[in-house]
Amino acid sequence: MSLTNNFFSSGWDLSEDDELKNRFQMMNIGIVLSSIAVFYGVIINFFVNDNHGLGSFELLLLCINILLIFLLRKDKKYYTLVATIVTGQFSVLLIVLVYVSTPEQMKIVWFFTYPIVMLYMKRMSFFFAWFAFLIFMVLSAPFQPFVTIHYTFFQLFYLSFVLVIVSVIVYFYKQRMEEARATILSQQNVLKEQLAELTKKDKIMTMQSKQAVMGEMISMIAHQWRQPLSTVTLNISNFQVKRLLGEKDVYGEELDRVLDNISDTAVYLSDTINDFQTYFHPKKPAATIDVRELIQKAVNFTLPRLKGTDIEIKIQESQAIVIHTYANEIIQVLLNILNNAIDELIEMQVKEPKIEVRFFDESESVKIEIHDNAGGIHEENLESIFEPYFSTKGKNGTGLGLYMSQMIMQKQFNSHIEVISENGETIFSLRVPKRLS
Repeated sequence: MSLTNNFFSSGWDLSEDDELKNRFQMMNIGIVLSSIAVFYGVIINFFVNDNHGLGSFELLLLCINILLIFLLRKDKKYYTLVATIVTGQFSVLLIVLVYVSTPEQMKIVWFFTYPIVMLYMKRMSFFFAWFAFLIFMVLSAPFQPFVTIHYTFFQLFYLSFVLVIVSVIVYFYKQRMEEARATILSQQNVLKEQLAELTKKDKIMTMQSKQAVMGEMISMIAHQWRQPLSTVTLNISNFQVKRLLGEKDVYGEELDRVLDNISDTAVYLSDTINDFQTYFHPKKPAATIDVRELIQKAVNFTLPRLKGTDIEIKIQESQAIVIHTYANEIIQVLLNILNNAIDELIEMQVKEPKIEVRFFDESESVKIEIHDNAGGIHEENLESIFEPYFSTKGKNGTGLGLYMSQMIMQKQFNSHIEVISENGETIFSLRVPKRLS
């Protein structure tokens, strides 16, 4: 198919100019069809009709066609010259057929190919001039005294009339095709402009999206840091209070415990930054850890907040389950859920407030559940709690904790957090793969 296309476009790359491509294609098609016809005429006139004069004339036309095919491939500028020669060929051939053929030979049917070829070869003003010349030569043939014509004037008039009708039909068809092409080109230009505008807007939106993601990431880091920093502050405050009260062991085991707690918190804050830096990194390192130890680390961060409250956090006793995972991400998720439960228990002033963490072995994954008795979540809020910036805490909430937790589970573990709220109890559950794929 490509070889055929290259032949009819004379080997030129005309993909950017459809009109010129159509003209070259029609020119090549006209020359090929004409060459087949005159070759057939050469065979018939030399070997069947014994008409060497007409056969020689058609042989000359065949040689000219071969030269024209060469010229079209030599340089695009020869197109106009080739079109003029082809037009002359058709005109002379048709006039000769009128003069030498008979109505029984049916050679005059060549008349009806003329308007099709002419309308695609040259400009319209050129076509009308040649067409008028051809009609004049045909209609005047019976009145010239030099050659005997086998056609009557009526027959030639009838043929000329049909030729005019065919030409008009082809002319209007060509006009409609050009109008359709102009419409298509106009629509293409409009689409290009719209595409350029959309591309421009897309770049702006991409930039805004990057800025929004950066702002959101900063907000998430701030959210993750807020509670550990509060833990550090509480540890320092408790230590200072005990020192002012003159407790004897304040510089002993208590100091070591506070410093260890502050050190662990500082490490967690550092790990948080690293986690956000490598959040979507494909080669992010994972750690092997026992699930109970993982949960205990998250609970430890909440312990300073529990002082002065009656809230009890209990981790269910279960068999050891070792997993290979992103430990700090799981701690972040658990810590967000635990802190939300603590906030609700304090605000609702629940009697005998408690939080229970359970975990279950599920073949390829571990299911972790966090239960609290803070009164449950209102049904109208259940569908919105994982949306960014949705919070029921008013000014005290950022609305990023659960959103970030859900995003971590989806992006890092191909899982999600489920929530059930009924009978005054809320259960958050998440499944963590035992080994990351």
